[in-house]
Amino acid sequence: MTDPHEALGHAICTRSATIGIIGLGYIGLPLALASARVGFRVLGFDVNPERVARINAGEPVIALLDTDAMRSALDGGCFRATGDMARLGEADAILICVPTPLTRQREPDLTYVQATAADIARSLRPGQLVVLESTTWPGTTQEVLKPALEATGLRSGTDFFLAYSPEREDPGNAIHTLAATPKVIGGDGPVALALAEALYGQIVARTVPVSSTGTAEAVKLTENIFRAVNIALVNELKVVYDAMGIDVWEVIEAAATKPFGFMPFQPGPGLGGHCIPIDPFYLTWKAREFDVATRFIELAGEVNRHMPHHVIERLARTLDSRFGRALRGAPIMMLGMAYKRNVDDVRESPALKLMELLEERGAVVHFHDPYVPEIPPTRDYPHLTGRRSQQLDVSLLEDCAAVLIVTDHDAMDYGRVVAHARLVVDTRNACARAGLTGDHIVKC
Repeated sequence: MTDPHEALGHAICTRSATIGIIGLGYIGLPLALASARVGFRVLGFDVNPERVARINAGEPVIALLDTDAMRSALDGGCFRATGDMARLGEADAILICVPTPLTRQREPDLTYVQATAADIARSLRPGQLVVLESTTWPGTTQEVLKPALEATGLRSGTDFFLAYSPEREDPGNAIHTLAATPKVIGGDGPVALALAEALYGQIVARTVPVSSTGTAEAVKLTENIFRAVNIALVNELKVVYDAMGIDVWEVIEAAATKPFGFMPFQPGPGLGGHCIPIDPFYLTWKAREFDVATRFIELAGEVNRHMPHHVIERLARTLDSRFGRALRGAPIMMLGMAYKRNVDDVRESPALKLMELLEERGAVVHFHDPYVPEIPPTRDYPHLTGRRSQQLDVSLLEDCAAVLIVTDHDAMDYGRVVAHARLVVDTRNACARAGLTGDHIVKC
């Protein structure tokens, strides 16, 4: 009788395996298409029936996603989305790409991972590979996912195989695509590691095996903590240098000419996205179990969380000093709601906090974002749901007390903004990059 791992390994190497991907968002859907592109049959699972229907209809659901490739995969029969979790038993390999947010108390919320584990357990069978891709604290795969699956009576490493491989998706990055980015993999035992390497080796250019699932989980956190800490550093330097009359963006550009020992990071109005604002707190939470302080990481988080408040205070002071006007009753145009340039993703976007703070101060807020026609439901800002993007009309620009550049999309007409706005508060150095100057442009 063939061992479960031998049959699975053969199916993976011949690309006859069926891949199940749970969570068809910014991580799962590109992964599903990359898997289908190399010849695997892919079942995509999502709890949102509207999203499932739109995907199966070939409709674009994520900005910059290759919708033609999705339609081709659908038409070719190698990809299908479903909300029927009972079909998880059809998959030979199950890749988990569900959200791992924070609670309001800034503690890990593994609700989606736990619910997914329960879904998988109901149809788990011998010979399946299960891989967690969602960002989480070191130990989650072993301490949360494995016990939930072994409660079925099946054993990891013997009946089914368990691994962790952190996602490294960068939406909108045309150079470092999913297929071109090395994949870190940690397995629950050597057989699971070999199977996961074999699977991802069909999809990406290079795999990077590490000694354990916990190590792989730590790799993901380290990557994003590195970014969070360095962004906090330049955000703090921005405040310091601004007080000295020094342009922090000019400083960083000049420092970046050093060919060794320096890596440029850009300041902004705060952190956004599904990783950098969240991941550091997964480690700080877990570190408390070992009575270890994470002062450096927590300080960085404090600096970054304060940036929206700094922006609002700078805007208020500038309105008062230049026009003798308070924020209360002032019409403000925000440019950009997405958390980063050229994407439609508003998760953890500092723009949401900025809009909330402005309205708490009594401002009348409009926004324009070519990628976000309407603010979608969010966990922390449900009261902003449904706000719609306004056209960047000259009359609206002239009527506003100030324009606040929050997200520096390439599609923005910064020339029109600078030509017609009374005051431009630029948190991204977008005007300077576009070659635009003026006494009414304030970098923040």
